[in-house]
Amino acid sequence: MDSAPFDDRDGLIWFNGETVAWREAKLHILSHALHYASSVFEGERAYGGKIFKLRAHTERLFNSAEILGFEIPFSMQEIDDACNDVLKINDIIDGYVRPVAWRGSEMMGVSAQQTKINIAIAAWQWPSYFSPEARMKGIRLKTTKWRRPSPETEPVHSKAAGLYMICTLSKHAAERDGFDDALMLDYRGQIAEATGANIFLVMGDDKLHTPTPDCFLNGITRQTVIKLAKARGIEVIDRVIMPNELINATQVFLTGTAAEVTPVGQIDNHTFSVGDITRWMMDDYDKKVGKILADGLRSPSVRSATTS
Repeated sequence: MDSAPFDDRDGLIWFNGETVAWREAKLHILSHALHYASSVFEGERAYGGKIFKLRAHTERLFNSAEILGFEIPFSMQEIDDACNDVLKINDIIDGYVRPVAWRGSEMMGVSAQQTKINIAIAAWQWPSYFSPEARMKGIRLKTTKWRRPSPETEPVHSKAAGLYMICTLSKHAAERDGFDDALMLDYRGQIAEATGANIFLVMGDDKLHTPTPDCFLNGITRQTVIKLAKARGIEVIDRVIMPNELINATQVFLTGTAAEVTPVGQIDNHTFSVGDITRWMMDDYDKKVGKILADGLRSPSVRSATTS
């Protein structure tokens, strides 16, 4: 992946209906979004030059904007087309696409009714979110002190930029202690998610258990993996999961656009194996998105395995 700062790269960015040079895609320091977090975004992955679940991501972007009280000044089809165009003009086959919409600088204060709504789309090459070595044995999570808020306190079902502040704080704290990511509980003390991915647990019953997304995003990858699991005959149970149930989990994995399907080997003092169900979900997801299986995690016997 390019190690250059994200404001100093070659390429083109789609910005309010025009393509502009990467280094010229700028906003003013007094933009409302910078001061008051009035911004929504999406994270999309392209495999073989095609964006996976593009329309689902675009619909969620528009829904997030509506929740935050503003309207994106383009149609969904125009945004879909722009996302595809950004891939092509930057010659990206396998990469990451970031649409973002925000309130501009026409008003500075809590009120923002007269601000212009801006939207930009950038794309860049993107390897695995976690290192191949970490994925081989499962990443390590540490429970963070920050909790997902109540739906009465934040717009929790939008992909709003402000909701990710505690994710950054949590991930930084986990990394300082030698972990890969953080496990977030919700305001009730229930297991919620990682900092940018949903979580699944295999219990002793060989069923998949996943927290009910009532105060965090029901991820697009999460929904895809649930369908893949059911297609294999694996029962998926959407329910409240408490931290003390981790002792009963044999396998754990994360799902997300960036994380894809990533095994978890440890949460705090609990350890888990990278077992068959986790491998099947990794394999099935990779096949679904058209990703080349090259990380050595799956064997031919696992690729053809089925559940009863």
